Amino acid sequence: MRRALLAILASGTLLTAAACDSGAKDSTDAAAASSATPSRVPDETLPPLPDYSADTKQVCDRLQTVYSGELRDFGAAMGKMVGYKEAKQTADAQKAQDAAAVELKAAGAKIRQETSTAQDPDLQAAGVASADKLDKSAQDDAYFAKVKSLKDLDNSLQTQMNAWLTPVTGVCEASS
Repeated sequence: MRRALLAILASGTLLTAAACDSGAKDSTDAAAASSATPSRVPDETLPPLPDYSADTKQVCDRLQTVYSGELRDFGAAMGKMVGYKEAKQTADAQKAQDAAAVELKAAGAKIRQETSTAQDPDLQAAGVASADKLDKSAQDDAYFAKVKSLKDLDNSLQTQMNAWLTPVTGVCEASS
């Protein structure tokens, strides 16, 4: 095995040496050509990057209504769903799940709406990412099925809120 590796390394070294010898004229021509190209424009002539901080702060402040509105209502509907599941009231549990899904979709729509007018393209993209995550979870029966107790709900909400909102909150926190 060692001999095979040594043979491969030796042949690679010979090929490299041969290529270097045959390309000596080409590298001289390339050096001459590269010296004829104009030098890079100094950084002082580049326009300054746009400052989105004021607009981003306004958009992020408006997003607080999502957190205190639709997402609070989502949590309340999830709490009802758990209560109904524990009481073995399947039909009411399904109604509460449907209400929770509606609140998730509403939160996604509001995030998408608020961030769509942001000046910062990163905030716009983050808004789409968060909204898409909320929409996907709203349609995921497996997500709702995992939540059977208040402990499950607490664990789920902490994990999911972080996953859903990290794109948007990441941009908002970075601009603060």
